[in-house]
Amino acid sequence: MRRQQTIAGPAMCAGIGVHSGAHVRIALMPAPVDTGVVFVRADVKAVDNVIRAHADSVSETRNCTTIRNASGAELATIEHLMSACAGLGVDNLIVEVDGPELPILDGSSAQFVAVLLNAGLKVQHAPQRVIRILEPIEVRMGAKSAALLPSNGYDGLELDVTIRFADAAIGVQRRHVALSPESFLSDIADARTFGFMSDVDAMRAAGLGRGASMENTLVVDAGRVVNPEGLRFEDEFVRHKMLDAVGDLSLA
Repeated sequence: MRRQQTIAGPAMCAGIGVHSGAHVRIALMPAPVDTGVVFVRADVKAVDNVIRAHADSVSETRNCTTIRNASGAELATIEHLMSACAGLGVDNLIVEVDGPELPILDGSSAQFVAVLLNAGLKVQHAPQRVIRILEPIEVRMGAKSAALLPSNGYDGLELDVTIRFADAAIGVQRRHVALSPESFLSDIADARTFGFMSDVDAMRAAGLGRGASMENTLVVDAGRVVNPEGLRFEDEFVRHKMLDAVGDLSLA
């Protein structure tokens, strides 16, 4: 039985929001057992500024995951930090943020992982509570589908992700990972978010992607990756979708 974990001491990092383009600083602090991950909008003063990282708090899923509390305080692009917490087994954490969106950093979870590990992980006395899937659960939206299935012997979360894109730079990619801190670090954490050059104007017109650049996003243009450094993995695109799934599923 795994015990709950928090971090051993405070830590900080800063960067820009990929959609807002705003500079933001975050402070991560240890939290007692059964706290979960809790965000505090330090720049919001007039109303309740505490937002639980929980499925019930999700208010928007267009291009990122956004959470909101009953007073309307909101925080966007939480999935990469949530993925780092889930991948490392950090259950309890308080995160103070001075803006409306978490920083994108390099577009993956790698720098959040580094911050958490530099702070150190602290095992707590209470056991971790988990969800056991007893019957298949499936959701479909057009050609897209997701299913949660009972475990076939693995005591944890297994992910089997397939993506299909018309652009030849991506095509069809599939990856299977039995999630553990080790597999998260080796297979998932470094995979960066991606976008298409053809979508830039429409996203900017919608007020999105203002902080996106080739320093934090894999850019695909007409069958090729235009980032000078290229890919970190041959199948980096599906690995990043897996990264997002780990972060979003942790909200349950």
